[in-house]
Amino acid sequence: MKFVVKAWSNGSKARAGVVQLESCPYPVETPALLLSARKGLPAFISPDLLPSLPSPDSHLLQTSPLHFSMEGLSSKTIANIGGLHKMVGLQEYGFAAVLRDSVVCLPEFNSTNKTGASFETPCGRVLIKPVEFMGMISSMKPNLWASLADEVPAWVSEKRNKTSVDRTVRWLDDCISLNMTGGDVFGAIVGGSSMEERRRCAQEVVRRNVSGYWIGGFGLGESMDERTALLNAVTDNLTDEKPRQVSGLGLPEEVLQGVAAGIDLFDSTYIYHLTLGGFALTFPLCKIEGRASYSQLSDIGSDHTKINLKATIYRHNTHHYLGFFRAIRGAIHKGKFEEFRQKFIESRCDHLFTAALCA
Repeated sequence: MKFVVKAWSNGSKARAGVVQLESCPYPVETPALLLSARKGLPAFISPDLLPSLPSPDSHLLQTSPLHFSMEGLSSKTIANIGGLHKMVGLQEYGFAAVLRDSVVCLPEFNSTNKTGASFETPCGRVLIKPVEFMGMISSMKPNLWASLADEVPAWVSEKRNKTSVDRTVRWLDDCISLNMTGGDVFGAIVGGSSMEERRRCAQEVVRRNVSGYWIGGFGLGESMDERTALLNAVTDNLTDEKPRQVSGLGLPEEVLQGVAAGIDLFDSTYIYHLTLGGFALTFPLCKIEGRASYSQLSDIGSDHTKINLKATIYRHNTHHYLGFFRAIRGAIHKGKFEEFRQKFIESRCDHLFTAALCA
């Protein structure tokens, strides 16, 4: 994998770059959205419709190895087929394997087991040891994968935060030593709501031979106000030349918060849940020059009480959110990310206020 930072925005740690994954023909510009995949296939988008999404924005998919083990598809079967790319017929797409997937599973926060990561899934509690996890990775052959992590919610004690970091670093060493098939490893960084432990975990991971960083433990009870300091405690200790991926930041405001801290890759479970609930994204993709207002959209898709799903701006949520990320990258390249962020948040507040009056 190759990663290059192309631009930094004035007055912010926001950065725009390019990721080139091995065996993938298309470079992907960052900040980027990784499409949520279920057993290797993108949610709510059939493979024949993937080419209709903006390319190469949509050429990164994120999947959980637990999807396969929970539904009876063994690692041996996947390996015999030739890996995940061949199994689903998406050889030109990049796959990121991350065990955490809020669509189907969550970490088991109260686990005292020291030998592996524990998850609560629809099929019951599952314990994944490093050797088992690396067996999954070996069979799937993803382009990149995040090491095992002991994630904890925001309300646990300082002692539990320290334990989560110790385990996560130890599991990273185990995963690296067991890695026999290559793929780019993203070292997991945790630490809950402790800035000190977040900082310590980041420093430990930087010392290891990793290709990038996966930042976990967010979206688990922390407030927006405290999250900025926690993100900065991590990114301030990371090297600039390697990409940073985060899970748990899905709302547009949360994505902007992550971008401002220097995050490059985001998951898309937010739009998965929106689509699952039958909702469509309607916010405009604001431009720096000339503020786009929500009222300007009323004639082409919305009157604040209902939306016309046949309007071109509502083709589907994934297409819309990919456009949001393109707008972010454009603002960074112009050196105006903070201005873009402020105007976007202001326009969102205006829309919520207007919608409340019309309710």
